Amino acid sequence: MRNMLLLSSSKAGNGNYLEHAAPWLSEHFGQRKVLFIPYAGVTMSHADYTARVQQALSREIRGATTDTVLSTVKVQGINEFSNPKQALLAADAVAVGGGNTFVVLDYLYRLGLLDILRKRILAGMPYAGWSAGSNIAGPSIRTTNDMPIVQPPSFQALAAVNFQLNPHYFDSHPPGFHGETRAQRLAEFMVLNPATSVIGIREGTALKITDRKMQLLGDLDGVLFRDGKSQVLRAGSDCSTYL
Repeated sequence: MRNMLLLSSSKAGNGNYLEHAAPWLSEHFGQRKVLFIPYAGVTMSHADYTARVQQALSREIRGATTDTVLSTVKVQGINEFSNPKQALLAADAVAVGGGNTFVVLDYLYRLGLLDILRKRILAGMPYAGWSAGSNIAGPSIRTTNDMPIVQPPSFQALAAVNFQLNPHYFDSHPPGFHGETRAQRLAEFMVLNPATSVIGIREGTALKITDRKMQLLGDLDGVLFRDGKSQVLRAGSDCSTYL
């Protein structure tokens, strides 16, 4: 029953905030009102974060492959409700924004929202996340790129999909840089977790999940890491076998 859109990032290239993702989000949510969870934001208030998303998705949205004008996405922040549990239980759809993955997971635990959100997603409620909002969709957040600036009660996350995610995947190694690349870090993960799949999605791409089907959206390839090996996931390809 899953209906999920897991975006790598809120921006792609030199585009505006959520510009590349707006057609996907419009098609994903349709006419539903979206409950936005801004808890991953650290350097701006929850109200300001919500306003930024509202503004980005209230602009004219045109189709990704056609010039058709799509419906704008109506967004309301969970921060506007006195009872976030009730807001989540009543929501028609949910979006979780990017920022720090440890912070958003900590909020979801402290407010008692994690299990509610998991059940709603598995029952078919449309869900979208970008960056940190995608990280929390997997079994844990152990493949995030973020610093653990807070310590949530657990690294266990929504487990709405059975693979780990690595948004903002980037495997370039600039000259003179002597730190580990993203691929090297994920290779370390595979040594200790050989049977756990990790999907790296590049900026400007997303995974669209409808029940038991999954497709990689966008123009760039993704990468699957498992059993000590990496495998290219072609742009636009059906990735359902990894669900």
